[in-house]
Amino acid sequence: MDKFGKSQSVKRVEDLRFLTGHGRYVDDIAPSGALHVWFLRSDVAHGVLGPIDVSEAQEAPGVHLVLDAAALAEAGVTQGMPAVAVKNRDGSTAPVPKRPLLAEGRVRHVGEIIAMVVADTLEQARDAAEMIWPEIDDLPAMLERGPGETDLHEEAPKNLALDWGLGDEAATAAAFEAAAHVVEMHVEDNRIIVASMEPRGAYAEVEDGRLHLAVNAQGVWVPKRSLADVLGMDAEDIRVTNPDTGGGFGMKGQPHPEQFLVAQAARMLNRPVRWMGSRSEAMISDANGRDLEHEAALAFDADYRITGYRVKTRHNIGAYCSQFAQLIQTQLFSRVLTGVYDIGATWLHSEGYYSNTVPVDAYRGAGRPEAIFLLERMMDRAARELGIDPLELRRRNFIKPEQFPFKALTGETIDVGDFDKVLTHAEQFADLAGFAARRAESEARGLKRGIGLCYYIESILGDPSEGARVVFNEDGSVTIFVGTQSNGQGHETVHAQFLSDQTGIPAEKIEVVQGDSDLIAQGGGTGGSRSVTTQSHATLATVSKMVAAFTPYLAEKMGVDEGDITFDDETFRAPGSNMTPTFLEAAEMARADGREDLLMHEERATLPGRSFPNGAHFAEVEVDPETGKVDLVRYSVVDDFGNLINPMLAEGQVHGGVVQGAGQALMEHVVFDESGQLLTASFMDYAIPRAEDMPMIGFEVEPVPSTANPMGMKGCGEAGTVGAMAALANAVQDALWDMGVRQADMPFTPVRTWKMMQDAMEAAG
Repeated sequence: MDKFGKSQSVKRVEDLRFLTGHGRYVDDIAPSGALHVWFLRSDVAHGVLGPIDVSEAQEAPGVHLVLDAAALAEAGVTQGMPAVAVKNRDGSTAPVPKRPLLAEGRVRHVGEIIAMVVADTLEQARDAAEMIWPEIDDLPAMLERGPGETDLHEEAPKNLALDWGLGDEAATAAAFEAAAHVVEMHVEDNRIIVASMEPRGAYAEVEDGRLHLAVNAQGVWVPKRSLADVLGMDAEDIRVTNPDTGGGFGMKGQPHPEQFLVAQAARMLNRPVRWMGSRSEAMISDANGRDLEHEAALAFDADYRITGYRVKTRHNIGAYCSQFAQLIQTQLFSRVLTGVYDIGATWLHSEGYYSNTVPVDAYRGAGRPEAIFLLERMMDRAARELGIDPLELRRRNFIKPEQFPFKALTGETIDVGDFDKVLTHAEQFADLAGFAARRAESEARGLKRGIGLCYYIESILGDPSEGARVVFNEDGSVTIFVGTQSNGQGHETVHAQFLSDQTGIPAEKIEVVQGDSDLIAQGGGTGGSRSVTTQSHATLATVSKMVAAFTPYLAEKMGVDEGDITFDDETFRAPGSNMTPTFLEAAEMARADGREDLLMHEERATLPGRSFPNGAHFAEVEVDPETGKVDLVRYSVVDDFGNLINPMLAEGQVHGGVVQGAGQALMEHVVFDESGQLLTASFMDYAIPRAEDMPMIGFEVEPVPSTANPMGMKGCGEAGTVGAMAALANAVQDALWDMGVRQADMPFTPVRTWKMMQDAMEAAG
């Protein structure tokens, strides 16, 4: 680790300003005098939109602009929102109906924007919006994850958004024909609202003829490209910045209509325009996560080794195809379809459907939590039905260390792993030997105790390339420009720490600059657990370039041959010279000599392969049979993240990820009524975890360094969520199994859990 980071738990430098109220979020930095936006949103899930009379609103006090779809088209903006399409099983391109910025002809979900009002104050904009009375003729709301009676889009008959497959269907069918044992299961994966601490917001202004959009996103380059495409502008005429952001979780990684509309209003008015979403707006308009169901089966031979794995998935796309929606339960889901197991044959058939709900897109893990949740629920069910210990069943099917690099049936090549070693560590750390005593103690208090295991693996995703630029400043400080974007993970600390580790430059003298498309021409942003791995790889390449650039200059200064100079992460040295300059001292000399070329260094680097974080989660719950209340009372994680730069930050990411997974498992659940109205539209009705809902989370590591990058790292940002859902669900299932409950589905709210027990007792007579 001396070469690639010291693995020190450096405290987060950004926390001082965050915890003292000095963070600078988009709503804090909007220009004074900026006009305010209010969006008129549909209160109907599905209907024909008639003519809109905005004349009264246009004449209201303080109003500068009112836009509906017709006025927007007159302004030259006719392009819909960007989205990626997959190829169907038959080779056709999956349909991506136009998603307009403002509703055209129909409204398709509650919260869809019908009109935008821009006024001097927020109150004036809201008052004017109330003067607009859109005529909407109701249509039946389509809410199914399946064919609907009413087509939402002409391009998608029966609302089929995609029909995708991966694997060998014939070989999988043959494996099931020959199987000694077959285990089948229906698994639900409930819809959630992202509920980031900071709702979405943006402001826009025109500066020297160029459009500047400040948005709380997960990077500036996707918004910049999207703005250019949708608004019909040259990318060179657009600057996008990303200030402090209070949580992203995938939802802020894709564009939403509001940021385009705010930008267009600023262009039309040549005035700064601002919008900050309310919590209520977020609940009905942010891209949601998950919302899928599976019919799955595992085939085993007589020795309980998996010979076949078959999955039929149906998932909800929502009213429109959000940017990455078609990728989530297809390509991203398939990355870890077979998990950590050596499976003989597999077939995944994925169908997506449009519905009258807010669009669904990436949520922490984006496909990988969904895939692992399903597989590890299946492994738990198989262990119960086959009468084999759940740890032993997994061990029999693990990919063995000598099989790496291992090419999975899905096409992914996993470079390294020692899953049995990690599981053994986790078994001891979670004190499985003491579980029987803990269960007996719970029984004595009238509670049912269960334990659940999930062994997960995930694949880091996103652009494998990243760049870094290092600048030596006149005052002796150093600036590093990075292509990732912090949403609260601690990037300012870890990027400075890594550069300090590699150069000897004191971390307190390093400033990290992110989130400005004028200062950083290209970057991959944040998502898919890519940030620290890709950015550190780029930083390492840049440091190598810095050493190479300074070497001939210092050789002349030190009176030695270039080949004699070495750099040891702190100083340059050479036999025969007493000079041992640091990087800062070398830069000071170069500045004095007019060598400006040595004061800025930039390099891009591409990861040679993906890394595959993995680990074992053990959850323990207590269930009250009288009330159905589920308490998470013990949680232990052992992760293989390879080499760690900052263990404390990694542990923090795991804690946060586990809580988000636990939230979905225990309480988070989006509910619509039959007309498509959202019934969980506030924190009065939509529960998220509080500190009192979580035990202390035990975290240890069992690293197997990755060979897919020179640091030996494996991404950690989404790992907690990937493992938590199945661990919690399997724990609840374990607690309820002896009560006759054979199908425990999330979320495990008291009323749902109580009903599971009551139904089981009634069925038993």
